[in-house]
Amino acid sequence: MNLDSSPIAAIATAPGRGGIGVVRISGKNISSIIDAVCAMHGKPLQARHATLVDFVRADGSVIDRGLAIHFKAPHSYTGEDVLELQGHGGPVVLQMLLQRCLEAGAEIGLRLAEPGEFTRRAFLNDKLDLAQAEAVADLIEASTEAAARSASQSLSGAFSKTVQELVDRITNLRMLVEATLDFPEEEIDFLEQSDARGQLAGIREALTAVFTQAAQGALLREGLNIVLAGQPNVGKSSLLNALAGNDVAIVTPIAGTTRDKVIETIQVEGIPINVIDTAGIRTVEEAVDEVERIGIERTWAAVQKADVIIHMLDAARGPTREDEQICARFPESIPVIRIWNKIDLSGHNPSVDRMPDATHIYLSAAELAGMDLLRQELLRLIGWQQTGESLYLARERHLIALKSAHDHLELAAQHAAHDSEATHPALDLFAEELRLAQDRLSSITGEFTSDDLLGVIFSRFCIGK
Repeated sequence: MNLDSSPIAAIATAPGRGGIGVVRISGKNISSIIDAVCAMHGKPLQARHATLVDFVRADGSVIDRGLAIHFKAPHSYTGEDVLELQGHGGPVVLQMLLQRCLEAGAEIGLRLAEPGEFTRRAFLNDKLDLAQAEAVADLIEASTEAAARSASQSLSGAFSKTVQELVDRITNLRMLVEATLDFPEEEIDFLEQSDARGQLAGIREALTAVFTQAAQGALLREGLNIVLAGQPNVGKSSLLNALAGNDVAIVTPIAGTTRDKVIETIQVEGIPINVIDTAGIRTVEEAVDEVERIGIERTWAAVQKADVIIHMLDAARGPTREDEQICARFPESIPVIRIWNKIDLSGHNPSVDRMPDATHIYLSAAELAGMDLLRQELLRLIGWQQTGESLYLARERHLIALKSAHDHLELAAQHAAHDSEATHPALDLFAEELRLAQDRLSSITGEFTSDDLLGVIFSRFCIGK
């Protein structure tokens, strides 16, 4: 991503037709673009006020009519002067307006914005910290209401505030430790007089609570990939339809009906779950044609990437040698739920049986009996807890930073536990682990973040944001 401060422009609304489209410009000294593009009919733009104007070409002909809003620095999204031109949402009209802006701004170096560059400038100009900037993208991409609420919570600064409170507590403890190291002649038992152990225990407890909330929020953001696997005609497609509440997969008594993956995203307690229905597994010799053989190969490829495998079996028929052969090929690292389907034909009651090899659930997808048992087991497997608190829509890098900070505080506690005459060597190590924990937490909000990481984060944003 470019790091220069040239003015930038982009279409800020999604591709395609719409009632309204927005072209956004950000930079210094953009008044010349305003004068060239906006025919205001003697009414100059007032800061932060919408003004009806004509968007005009260099020869004065009108491209479109719409609203122009000028946000003067630093009171704007990016912290720079920002101009938003709101016109009709046709893609051709918006492209014409964007090209006109680039033409009018050529003398001041106006260029097309790169993905996420507006938000990156907001971060660099201290309008947002890094966690809030990431929450902007997460809010746009949220696939469930719960995820959107959590992203909004992070965007408001709640996550950043909590992290900063932890940083402040560690900083205060570091000050006490380093002051003691600077004045060893005072012969003060630092660990006892300042209750350093008690302070550290409180910080560790608070960090554990933050990590728990963040981990739950990460589930809302990342979702879960579940693969339905099993022999033909055991009810995989029926289970997908039952979970989705809609006929998204074709169900027939003909073996091999499903030839390729069918993916449907559902919500369970607000968590997005991608349910992947796959081709029925049987031997290559049993496959009726090349298409089915390819479908079976793709089934095994999907199994390898699953977060949870649902192994479908026919409760009316009972286990077969082929079922055991399929189960033997499942990766040991991926949790398995064995679904005994068709209990309406076998006489079983809906139930859950947790055994060492897997959780066994008896249900009927066709009759929708026992479906709640499956949903609750999925939540249990992924560690979902209804905390009753607002969650932060955390990312993997946030969890890594929190875990690393926890590990450093654990080492600090071990050094603090050495209660001997040689106090100061232990305090040196204690202070260093506190510093490292503080650095890890500060990386979440971007206080200590490499340019390479910033480039990766913002390059994944949509253009115009």
